[in-house]
Amino acid sequence: MIDSPYLVEPGKKFKISDYKPDDTGKFKSKKDAAGDIDRNLKKIDLLQDKFYASGKYALLIVLQAMDGGGKDGTIKYVFSGVNPQGCAVTSFKQPSELELLHDYLWRVHHAAPPKGMFGIFNRSHYESVLVERVKNIVPGGVWSKRYEHINGFEKLLADEGTIILKFFLNISYEEQKRRMIKRLADPRKNWKFNPEDLKNRERWDDYMAAYQDALSKCSTKYAPWYAVPSDHKWFRNWVVSDVLVRTLESLGLKYPPPLKGAADIRVK
Repeated sequence: MIDSPYLVEPGKKFKISDYKPDDTGKFKSKKDAAGDIDRNLKKIDLLQDKFYASGKYALLIVLQAMDGGGKDGTIKYVFSGVNPQGCAVTSFKQPSELELLHDYLWRVHHAAPPKGMFGIFNRSHYESVLVERVKNIVPGGVWSKRYEHINGFEKLLADEGTIILKFFLNISYEEQKRRMIKRLADPRKNWKFNPEDLKNRERWDDYMAAYQDALSKCSTKYAPWYAVPSDHKWFRNWVVSDVLVRTLESLGLKYPPPLKGAADIRVK
């Protein structure tokens, strides 16, 4: 677990109101942060190469946010330099008929990354205590038990060598409105707009309460949550890349031992 002003402290009550969506930390502007962000992206590229080569750990990155929160943008930017061979993105949509015949974590476990791989969840198993709670898809007696299930599931992954980082991309109600208006005005992006997004926006307070419970109950030392200020996309990218770089560096990654006798091998 990497320390950060945006870490949701395990075992402590998380209040969304304590985490400002427009925070920019030590930076005054996008230009001020540009050098740090660029260095982080270069480090991620190099560290992923060692991560893939060593095959000692798996890395699971969970991204959750309200509509327009920047999950796609984070993936596109922060992971722009990684080798696609060592990275897989899973987007969890409405469960299929087959998936509904199994427990709600079945499809999630199936998508968990193997050792050597980065696995990115664009939405995740947390939908089962967010969307399903807010929309009353399952009763309270069902979703209220899932926090314990989720913690147990993540503990299993962690015990078996998966490094877990979870990021709540925290945008404000006002910033979501600006992004929705901008998206609707752009023919290249308005295909992404779903009228259901407006219904979710009407339930903003309910979603904030659900996120608050999920982060409070499920931020652990082995699978910490970070509440990332995301009104400024550049600062969101810095926070995520900073936590990722420091986590990977803490692993002491090394390439496998060199091939014995390589100097004597002749390629004809």
